[in-house]
Amino acid sequence: MTQRNIERNDLVATVVKALKPLDYIHAVWEGGAASFDRVDEWSDVDLYVVCDDEGVEDTFAVMKQAISSMSDIALEFRLPEPTWHGHSQVFWRLADASPFLFMDIAVMKKSSKDKFLQYRLHGKPFIHFDKIGVVKDDPIEPEGYFQQIKARLEMLKTNFRLFQVLVLKELNRGNDIEALSYYVSYIFRPLVEVLRMKHSPWHYRFFTTYVYYEMPAEIVTRLQHLYFIPDAVALRTCREEAETWFWEIVASIDFGELKQKLAQSKK
Repeated sequence: MTQRNIERNDLVATVVKALKPLDYIHAVWEGGAASFDRVDEWSDVDLYVVCDDEGVEDTFAVMKQAISSMSDIALEFRLPEPTWHGHSQVFWRLADASPFLFMDIAVMKKSSKDKFLQYRLHGKPFIHFDKIGVVKDDPIEPEGYFQQIKARLEMLKTNFRLFQVLVLKELNRGNDIEALSYYVSYIFRPLVEVLRMKHSPWHYRFFTTYVYYEMPAEIVTRLQHLYFIPDAVALRTCREEAETWFWEIVASIDFGELKQKLAQSKK
């Protein structure tokens, strides 16, 4: 049998068509790349579904039947519950679609408070239908977010000073793998975080996600140099460079400018 090549739009349309007539299904939208208008051939499908509280398992069953009418499901992973975000979530990869086109589906109870609808953080959802007006921005108050960043910055400054030695001691012992792991966790990651506080503060907690879209090209190039480290000798040098850069960025963060950037940034 010739393998079919299922297209993204057909896949999503099939699921939406199956869900929309059901009274206990209230809304379906896409997030991820679709919410930032960045869908390309490598994008998966981030689908959000809101249903009656007692309809979660029925919702999964309907979607699985609809998808199975197009292709066998080659891989399935259902997050154990309770999940970290409080919703029910499944990942499906189809036998007859690109492996990049896997489905990441979150089913949310109608009563759930946080539905990942903070547009400043998650982008503007691509709505397929919304029967009850549930898909609307859950705005984040800039002043409160500014205070979060200030508190987080103070914590990062203390931890950065404290944990530099973790990298050095493992390098001194010849435990290069451990040293690299500590470097990523306690030096590179905090460096990226303060850079994002300065350049893309709404996503300061997103680590490397979206850095190629939101950070100046010269910064991304420098981060690549500090991330793709060939050996232990280079790790020592990169650690020193990252330490210097971290404190330069910390010193350059102007709270007045940061506050203004949060207040003026678009959704």
